[in-house]
Amino acid sequence: MRFSVVSIFPEMIKSFIGYGLVSKAIDERKIQVDVYDLRDFTGDKHRKVDDRPFGGGAGMVMKPEPLFNAIETITKKNPGKTILLSAYGRVLNQAGIKELARESHLILICGRYEGVDQRVIDTLVDEEISIGEYVLMGGEVAAEVVIESVSRMVKGVVGNPESLETDSFFHNGQYAFPQYTQPREFKGLQVPDILLSGNHAEIESWRKSNQKGKKFQGGHK
Repeated sequence: MRFSVVSIFPEMIKSFIGYGLVSKAIDERKIQVDVYDLRDFTGDKHRKVDDRPFGGGAGMVMKPEPLFNAIETITKKNPGKTILLSAYGRVLNQAGIKELARESHLILICGRYEGVDQRVIDTLVDEEISIGEYVLMGGEVAAEVVIESVSRMVKGVVGNPESLETDSFFHNGQYAFPQYTQPREFKGLQVPDILLSGNHAEIESWRKSNQKGKKFQGGHK
């Protein structure tokens, strides 16, 4: 799986991919993350990537020329699905993540300012994706969410495949359950006895009845 990220703040992405399982997956060549500085695709000495919107209005709009240059350069070498991280896109969920994981190359455009020139969206963008119904300062955090969530679906990135199968939302209606570890008692709070019983059938039943998507029955029994 290859990710190509286009951003005016490439160091944000480079820092993120330097940690955890994403970094390990890159080192092991299970995924590849290429980061592109949008300003490298400008044609003026000021490396300008934004300008005032026609018709007036607040803020600035990302210019088409740098984005066209960047996306065309990337796709000429490695065609892929081009995604604009946008507040107006489809809200990402686990089903969407599985869908994206079937692609071999995702090109992620990190929007900034008041938006992106519509000609970029109409011509180059295959899909707009949002990570939630709220507004961020830019698309870098959203791109990081896509990279991490999709990378988890790539074979070998998560060491124990069972971890994926038991993820919340991996299957429809599947949610996590309360988890406990040592010590058995902490500040008077006890681990539920059923989890210490060794009866795997009863433990599984307890976990299903206490899924976090449902009302947690809780207790310390």
